[in-house]
Amino acid sequence: MPGISFVFVGKMKEAHFAAAFAEYIKRLGAYTKCELREIPEQRLPEHPGEREIAAALEREAREIERAVPKGAYLCALCVEGRQCPSEALAVRLRELDARGVGRICFVVGGSYGLDAGLKARADWRLSMSEMTFPHHLARVMLAEQVYRAFTINAGSRYHK
Repeated sequence: MPGISFVFVGKMKEAHFAAAFAEYIKRLGAYTKCELREIPEQRLPEHPGEREIAAALEREAREIERAVPKGAYLCALCVEGRQCPSEALAVRLRELDARGVGRICFVVGGSYGLDAGLKARADWRLSMSEMTFPHHLARVMLAEQVYRAFTINAGSRYHK
């Protein structure tokens, strides 16, 4: 199966989220090699304007592009993305493996999301839900779903 990279904007500060994420990364280690790269979130004023936000997202996108492994299949998590059930994520991972994709890179933006150009460049735009979640919780949920997809593909009893 392909290796998995996670590129996140911002540092995970809450210990409980960091511990949960680390647990799923540890579990994923039984199936694939994982890596995590965090890039700093751009500082903005208390009430930024649209131009300030767009400029910050563009700067973050440049850093994200540098953090994405060369040749990786890029999955951007964004509200415009399509939702999929866990089983469909497992199928997608299996299909990418069959196509010879060596690495899948999941990108989660900061509090203002991702730059439009980065989303357009992504091979896949994925939405976890129509609901809004804190970005740190979304990271944990993403890691769990990737782990679940690997267990589905392995025929494990984790996904019942």
